[in-house]
Amino acid sequence: MEALAYGSWPSPVSAALAAAHDGNPEFVGFVGDEVWWTEPRPAEAGRRTLVRRRADGTEEVVLPAPWNVRSRVIEYGGHPWAVGHRPGGPLVVFVNFADQRLYAYEPGTPDAAPRALTPVSPAGGGLRWADPLLLAERGEVWCVLEEFTGDGPTDVRRVLAAVPLDGSAADDRHAVRELSDGRHRFVTGPRLSPDGRRAAWLGWDHPRMPWDGTELLVADVTDAGTLGGARPVAGGPDESVAQADWAPDGTLLYASDRTGWWNLYRLGGDGGHVALCPREEEFGGPLWRIGQRWFAPLDGGLIAVVHGRGATALGILDPDTGDVVDAAGPWTEFTATLAVHGTRVVGIGAGPRSGYEVVELDARTGRARVIGSAHHDPVDPAYYPSPRTRTFTGPGGREIHAHVHPPHHPGHVAPDGELPPYVVWVHGGPTSRTPLVLDLEIAYFTSRGIGVAEVNYGGSTGYGRQYRNRLREQWGVVDVEDCAAVARALADEGTADPSRLAVRGGSAGGWTAAASLTTTDVYACGTILYPILDLAGWGAGETHDFESQYLETLVGPLAEVRERYVERSPAEHAERIDAPFLLLQGLDDVICPPAQCERFLARLAETGRRVPHAYIAFEGEGHGFRRAETTVRVLEGELSLYAQMFGFNPPGIPTLELDR
Repeated sequence: MEALAYGSWPSPVSAALAAAHDGNPEFVGFVGDEVWWTEPRPAEAGRRTLVRRRADGTEEVVLPAPWNVRSRVIEYGGHPWAVGHRPGGPLVVFVNFADQRLYAYEPGTPDAAPRALTPVSPAGGGLRWADPLLLAERGEVWCVLEEFTGDGPTDVRRVLAAVPLDGSAADDRHAVRELSDGRHRFVTGPRLSPDGRRAAWLGWDHPRMPWDGTELLVADVTDAGTLGGARPVAGGPDESVAQADWAPDGTLLYASDRTGWWNLYRLGGDGGHVALCPREEEFGGPLWRIGQRWFAPLDGGLIAVVHGRGATALGILDPDTGDVVDAAGPWTEFTATLAVHGTRVVGIGAGPRSGYEVVELDARTGRARVIGSAHHDPVDPAYYPSPRTRTFTGPGGREIHAHVHPPHHPGHVAPDGELPPYVVWVHGGPTSRTPLVLDLEIAYFTSRGIGVAEVNYGGSTGYGRQYRNRLREQWGVVDVEDCAAVARALADEGTADPSRLAVRGGSAGGWTAAASLTTTDVYACGTILYPILDLAGWGAGETHDFESQYLETLVGPLAEVRERYVERSPAEHAERIDAPFLLLQGLDDVICPPAQCERFLARLAETGRRVPHAYIAFEGEGHGFRRAETTVRVLEGELSLYAQMFGFNPPGIPTLELDR
């Protein structure tokens, strides 16, 4: 083993390699015996395509470039496709990202091309669609309609709608039938009972987010195809129902956190609510995208579930006994997407040594296997990190969960006595969680001798409602303290060099990274991606509708505690920042718009202080970078920042020019 300084180890995990493997498959579904899903294409301008796995095991791209199967409902999107059968083959209905119209497509038909089903609206963000349910017998697709009524980001309404499949609504908004009464600001797509006579969906309103409180509504489906007598059957202001679906016997199943954990319940015909598997673990999660699915009823009464505490497994729940049998395999995390057909269950899983792949579980035999988007090691896995999940102690003795990825290289060690630099990675949300899975962007750093600590700070999901409620009115305090506590603990125990600590985060994680640099002296530098930096500006009309009142719970009511918004905002205290930083922003970002970064930099300039920094804005990128060339520039710029601040020289990396 050759001794080289931490940060200087040569690595085959290049920025281009990490960029090529960015993203993961999503939104699985069965089409007869075939399995379909969406898949990223970073090298094709970051689009998402639709992939089918035929019965013989071959994979086929359904929609070529430039079609981009992705919805913008609530900006984070939702399930963007549905498929039904016609005599000539499958009929695909999908949302195209560029214009947000619904399209119909019949693959395999001679000269087939997608045809528009919905019109374009000139008002604001136009018309958007998500979570489609294709009802070929009715000649319609039922889905969520998001309709902008003006130019402002909150000039918007959402209803359940029926779109005709004959194309008559392609140029006529009035041909779209509205199914729900608009009583809720936000809705999920409808789920029909097995006999087709009832529909269930979720609804909620400002200022609550869906993990705060939602209502589960049930309505009767009339012979004319309308919804009547909608009534709430579960949920409320302080109860989050994350998903609902019908069992084959006609009973309604739903995931609720009424006990402090998202558990599964059955609503019986007598109106009684029965807990199916009461445990202190999650069978649901934060509803960031419309149509997420943590459970799926199987024929015969069993239920496929994605569940866990701090991690998620794919399992089969017997509701009669409350027993769950999990799939065996290398996967330590499954995402919130499931599909079932007979005894077949399909989900998307990953592990510390493998990326996300499409996994099929046979509920009859318990056998699990990879059937699509299979992980293949692009480099020798000896260069992957060997992470450990740890629990640290924070202020007041509170627990803090984290994944620690020490530097690792098969051919190099550091000189005796040298401690490694570490970067604290802060996840977005903030009501979210970082999973323990293989991430080549992390391997990009660890294989060069830089440790990474991913922190699931107070407010993260996966640990019950009490843990995620720690962030109520404490955003910018608890998250900052928890990340600093992990960094200090790693330094105090001799794992990390206390003089070479950095912080890095995007979106809400970018906020925490920036707040950390302005309120603590723990970090020598930081990387801030598409952040919130000015709370008052963001909460008063600079962001989109879905999160426009998120700060009411994260910080407090703006009208009552405006001074708290000012005190916690990095943009209001640019004079406090001493640590060098790299600021990265997408110019098309409507969630955390460029104005946030520009205001922060202007105020830093007004102080007259010369803090080394770089600002890179990317055309064509929104909230979360998707293009391969962007990811390359981000990773190389970040590594160069650490090299300049921590005193090492990574080979082959262009120097980031800092404004000094």
